[in-house]
Amino acid sequence: MNSKRKHPWFWIPSLYMAEGLPYVAVMTISVILYKRLGISNTDIALYTGWLYLPWVIKPFWSPFVDLVKTKRWWTVTMQFIIAIAFACIAFSLPTTFFFQLSLAAFWLVAFTSATHDIAADGFYMHALDDHEQSFYVGIRSTFYRIANVAGQGLLVILAGWLETQTDNIPLAWMVVFGVLSAFFLLASLYHQYVLPRPVSDKPVSNVSPKTIVREFVRTFESFFTKKNAGVAILFMLLYRLPEAQLVKLINPFLLDPLEKGGLGLTTSEVGFVYGTVGIIGLTVGGILGGFAVAQGGLRKWLWPMALAITLPDLVYVYLSYVQPAGLTVVNVCIFVEQFGYGFGFTAYMLYLIYFSEGEHKTAHYAICTGIMALGMMLPGMVAGWLQETLGYQHFFVWTIVCCLATYVVCAFLKIDPEFGKKKS
Repeated sequence: MNSKRKHPWFWIPSLYMAEGLPYVAVMTISVILYKRLGISNTDIALYTGWLYLPWVIKPFWSPFVDLVKTKRWWTVTMQFIIAIAFACIAFSLPTTFFFQLSLAAFWLVAFTSATHDIAADGFYMHALDDHEQSFYVGIRSTFYRIANVAGQGLLVILAGWLETQTDNIPLAWMVVFGVLSAFFLLASLYHQYVLPRPVSDKPVSNVSPKTIVREFVRTFESFFTKKNAGVAILFMLLYRLPEAQLVKLINPFLLDPLEKGGLGLTTSEVGFVYGTVGIIGLTVGGILGGFAVAQGGLRKWLWPMALAITLPDLVYVYLSYVQPAGLTVVNVCIFVEQFGYGFGFTAYMLYLIYFSEGEHKTAHYAICTGIMALGMMLPGMVAGWLQETLGYQHFFVWTIVCCLATYVVCAFLKIDPEFGKKKS
């Protein structure tokens, strides 16, 4: 490590804000944007579902980020490209072909964001020693959560306020994506200056295409020949089946008027309910989930967490049938559902780590996250069509039926009873 290394507090918060914001923009803000611009739920779910693809195929090009250039170079460069992509989204919104143009720019954001994830996480490991990595892991997670609140909450609230003030929906969202573009332009310039230059962060020399292909084959072969690989893959695909469908329709449901089966909230109200209250519930649930597993181990808490990630989905059945007028009930319901999701998601992420253990654990974990993204992508793409065919009430009942898939895959899972327990 060079002696002029910048202190981690100068770059970890900004780096993980920059990692979280594009994902939120692609997965959540895009859905709200298209709903406000009049796109149907079928098209929103189908086309924004495709935006998961870069995270699905990320394991296939992650080795190139390791081999070509430095993690620092990839990180700064991807932030600059993301700035350009957000600017393209902003300028596409007033046009006749805004849907096609903005989708193309969103795909560029998704691809560069997935690449940025690889580079930034790799840089974190190069720039810090083992002790520092453990010490700052909570800091990086906190600022990733702050990015979620800023994206799903503050920026959506800003868009809603601008919609009200200007009575011009495209202009309001142009400003939001202009803000995102400016943030990433400044972030790329700031990180070019402030990121340290660790000696270990360097491109690999003397690596031939034949070597890369051989290592690719070895890595994937060892993954799919692991013990209980079939059950593990089904778990990765199906554990979140209800949530994969819900996540694409929650914001449209909150925004749609009462006569269409929705709750008729304003854009700013959605930003507060889902992007602020919901994120708080998600974060608290995740923290308590980690604490619970540390005390009793993953196997002990698997079933309580499987129930926690599925049963709170009943709140959407309740909301769709009752359509409560006050925001208090909606806030409580969203908090409960997101708390359950945060608590139950702990089991999912820990199982990915558990299954990845072994010689190629870094590459295997990347494959696991790709399968995870595929499990979110495919159900999410058809969710909009299902909702418009069934209506909100029957659609939410259908997601409860899908909880059976979660329970079935959990029943066949094999986990070491000591995994996840805090060492005494």
